[in-house]
Amino acid sequence: MRRMRIQETTAPAPAPRWAVRSAHLIALIVLPTALWRIALVLGYPAGYTDAGFESFETPGAKVWMLMLSVVTELAALLTLGLVRPWGEVVPRWIPVLGGRRVRPMAAVVPAAFGAVALTAIWATMPLWWTFPHDDMTRLGHHLVGVIYQPLVLWGPLLGMITVSYCRRTAPRAGR
Repeated sequence: MRRMRIQETTAPAPAPRWAVRSAHLIALIVLPTALWRIALVLGYPAGYTDAGFESFETPGAKVWMLMLSVVTELAALLTLGLVRPWGEVVPRWIPVLGGRRVRPMAAVVPAAFGAVALTAIWATMPLWWTFPHDDMTRLGHHLVGVIYQPLVLWGPLLGMITVSYCRRTAPRAGR
């Protein structure tokens, strides 16, 4: 009986519905920009003029854009760990660490740092419309502005989800 009580009191509460939805939203927010960059990698100008697209024709640029797309989507998907059980207990299939509890600060610190960094990185994105982009077509300038604007939400949403995770997994007095 005592063992059950310990398990019940040590398991964190499930993530609130808004946090789960926000974590899924982050993965969706990043997807259009990743797909746009992949279009560039595949040789489609995706809104650039012929002269503006030339710099994307190099192998180095293609590798960079492909890796950036993969890394940003993986980073966005990591947010799900803050609302799913694998963010509290390491999945059993992972060697050595499988089945162990995740120390909350091991998730909170990088997530909080990421939230601050992403907020700073994308803070000027609403100003996209005020700068000329001579290397883009008019439609391309509009398209890129539209698909990149939602990234402004990435940092603040991650910050709110991180606070929720921290509150849910923090040790409670009297345990």
